[in-house]
Amino acid sequence: MKKTPLLFFLALLTLPLMAQKKSFTIDDLIPGGSTYYAHSYPATKYLAWWGDACMELGIERCKNIDGQVISPALATLTLENINGILAANGRKTIDHLYSISFPESHMPYVLINRGREKTLVDWDQQKVIWKASLTPDVSNEDWDKHSRSLAYTAEHNLYVLTADGKTHQVSSDGSADLTYGTSVHRNEFGIKKGTFWSPDGNLLAFYKMDQSMVSKYPQVNITLPSQTSDGASRCATPAPDPYPMAGETSHKVYVGIFNPQTDKTVYLNTGDPTDRYFTNIAWSPDGSKLYLIELNRDQNHGSLDEYDAFTGEKLRTLFTEDNPKYFEPLHPIQFLPWDNSKFIYQTRKDGYNHIYLYNMEGKCIKQLTTGKFEVIDVLGFNKEKKSILYTSNEQDPLQQNMYSVDMKGKRMLLGNSTGWHNATLSESGTFFIDNYSSPLIARHIDLVSTDNGTATNILSAPDPWKEYKVPEIKTGTLKAADGVTDLYYRLILPVDFDPAKKYPAVVYVYGGPHAHIIDASRNWGARGWDIWMAQQGYVMFCLDNRGSEHRGLAFEQATFRQLGVEEMKDQLKGVEYLKSLPYVDGDRLGVHGWSFGGFMTTSLMTTYPDVFKVGVAGGPVIDWRFYEIMYGERYMDTPQTNPEGYESTSLLNKAKNLKGRLMVIYGGNDPVCVPQHTLSFMRACIDANTYPDLFTYPGDGHNMMGTDRVHLHNVITRYFEDHLK
Repeated sequence: MKKTPLLFFLALLTLPLMAQKKSFTIDDLIPGGSTYYAHSYPATKYLAWWGDACMELGIERCKNIDGQVISPALATLTLENINGILAANGRKTIDHLYSISFPESHMPYVLINRGREKTLVDWDQQKVIWKASLTPDVSNEDWDKHSRSLAYTAEHNLYVLTADGKTHQVSSDGSADLTYGTSVHRNEFGIKKGTFWSPDGNLLAFYKMDQSMVSKYPQVNITLPSQTSDGASRCATPAPDPYPMAGETSHKVYVGIFNPQTDKTVYLNTGDPTDRYFTNIAWSPDGSKLYLIELNRDQNHGSLDEYDAFTGEKLRTLFTEDNPKYFEPLHPIQFLPWDNSKFIYQTRKDGYNHIYLYNMEGKCIKQLTTGKFEVIDVLGFNKEKKSILYTSNEQDPLQQNMYSVDMKGKRMLLGNSTGWHNATLSESGTFFIDNYSSPLIARHIDLVSTDNGTATNILSAPDPWKEYKVPEIKTGTLKAADGVTDLYYRLILPVDFDPAKKYPAVVYVYGGPHAHIIDASRNWGARGWDIWMAQQGYVMFCLDNRGSEHRGLAFEQATFRQLGVEEMKDQLKGVEYLKSLPYVDGDRLGVHGWSFGGFMTTSLMTTYPDVFKVGVAGGPVIDWRFYEIMYGERYMDTPQTNPEGYESTSLLNKAKNLKGRLMVIYGGNDPVCVPQHTLSFMRACIDANTYPDLFTYPGDGHNMMGTDRVHLHNVITRYFEDHLK
């Protein structure tokens, strides 16, 4: 009897230990970490559209998500059956059905990618109906489901494999200086690829890029062959990269159209392509015409031009658009699927990106969306309801939601009204898969009707961090340096926060165009490293300054011709707020960012040298004269026309101001912010008798991936631990 109270007391002591939450490891939080997917990635489902049927893809079987019977053959869509068909035809088998796709509605066909093999299988008839086996040097594959033709590149040349198994070599003179079928203009203006099939798949438009006149940046390949025989050279080899720096000679781009039936190519008669950008390629619904937006090098004047797809001759200019600062077309025109005589066009000519309806005379019929919000992307159409389906931040500047708008301009919110939504449309646009998160929701997947917005839940994923000690995350607004504009910030408090203590704080910054840091996604968009640093006892802060995305044209163009100036003023408003917090040690402030954020970090450390004690700048721009033409000249004009802007924003001139501890990190073969930036800054600091630290990732590009990414964040963390704690 006397032991019972003691046992009860011991049991009470152990209860807090049993309920105690775990701490993260850095591998839990950083993509590339050994436990990242197990401990940080929310549960998901693998889904695909089969026409308008939403299919859940499993390891061994697939099922229709809403229980409808699509085909009696669905029962035979199994891993065992598919692998039997593949093996019988000498094809590589697969381990699961997660990555199959259904190219034709109501037909029992699945497209399977296995290594370099692509196979179209009729699982009902137990046969292979199309296949391709590609060599290791092949890239940029572009398959058309209508013609079953495959475009691809190899050794800088373009090829087309038609459904009859014949290989057509579209070009034969490809080289490092002359490329076919690849992305051009350094992936600006929304360009992500270099081939564009006509609606019926019978013609292929493609880019040809001549870089022979462009200066070559002298990248170096240090990777040795796996086996080096005695006497073989062990020296690093040159790997020159055509890199047109601001104000210098740019490449020339041509647009070709290949016809596999005739084996002939015609090129658009655009005239001399010098100092011109050909962007946003679109086909007419009947495949007889090609449309593109031509942009001048100053990027302040563009025209929508129509070309004959068979002769290459220019037929007309439908309309032009100008902006005194810059005009940046990002979206091709899209024809209405129920009316081929009309198309939609996205532009920011009223200050925000909106959807406009045009006729074939180039006349604007109606502005379909309007307001102080941004249409982020048009995903497609509901053909039956004659509505356009798009994402926007109309609901809230920090959100991305799905909407529809009809031809009268009537808008309707589709799906949940909170969070950050990513949608995938069904073939007819009648439904979409809504995969979203919010600050308190790790992942939620719904099947949503675009007719009326009704939603059926597919998955509500549990929070993978529920057993961990997660820091408190706050958001709010501050006034920009102009005293008028609201800026959004995110504040993360240390784990086991004690308001009576004084903590060091780190500002994470990006600040450049086409990006943002804070949004209403899971944990307010906080990165794993932010959580890791909060666990180490830091206050983590970030602010989306003027110049960042999704806030309208005036918000973005506030930085024109003086990148970094207004952005830093806004960031200092964030610093003022940080210093006003009683638990922040104003003498222990750090700053970190990558790419444009690396530029901002170095700018802040050298422009306001008494504010930050420690900084880590990754892959930074140091001098905009060393950056590429398309991006650099859009925001800064050329060094010849804006010498004052380039001079005042160059960090080479500010190296002498460095006081705090600054580490600069760069990829040894960075093709975006080439190593010249970092190395020039090091030289300037040596000459000025200032002392930054340097770390490099040999062989890596602009970003570190895989285990290098984990290593990188350990390096960054150690630097703050050594010098800011």
